[in-house]
Amino acid sequence: MRADDADRTEEVPAAGRRAIVLGIGAAGATALTACAGYGTPPGDQAGRSPAPPQASPPATGGGDGAGAGGDALARAEEIPVGGGKVFQAEKVVVTQPAAGDFKAFSAVCTHRGCTVGSVEGGTINCPCHGSKYKIADGSVAGGPAPDPLPEKRITVQDGRITLA
Repeated sequence: MRADDADRTEEVPAAGRRAIVLGIGAAGATALTACAGYGTPPGDQAGRSPAPPQASPPATGGGDGAGAGGDALARAEEIPVGGGKVFQAEKVVVTQPAAGDFKAFSAVCTHRGCTVGSVEGGTINCPCHGSKYKIADGSVAGGPAPDPLPEKRITVQDGRITLA
């Protein structure tokens, strides 16, 4: 480099400076967006609820009502022995750990508030961060959940399961 080159500065055209600034801003926004979702349920970044996968479609009690106030949540035969069913709208999961033994729990995961998505392999499963709860008592079987699922009161009469 020559001595007179050290004193010389090159002018970057305004359009070039703008492109550089916009490029840096876009890269920063992308990085922030990617990190913003860490530790939050899917979809929460935009204020939307996650749509967890389900083993079966959400049920509303076969047309018998929404499940609150004595309306049928489901028919007993809809709940498999050793499994269960998640009712998204009511935020309830009903299980049948043994034949004729029906249990109900809140379907809201105690880790981050996602709605559980399935009942398989003897556990109630949350798709957001992998929490699992036992179908017999709602206790934590795995994952980051700090507490069991709260139990809900149900009645089973004439083959109909209703929230109490």
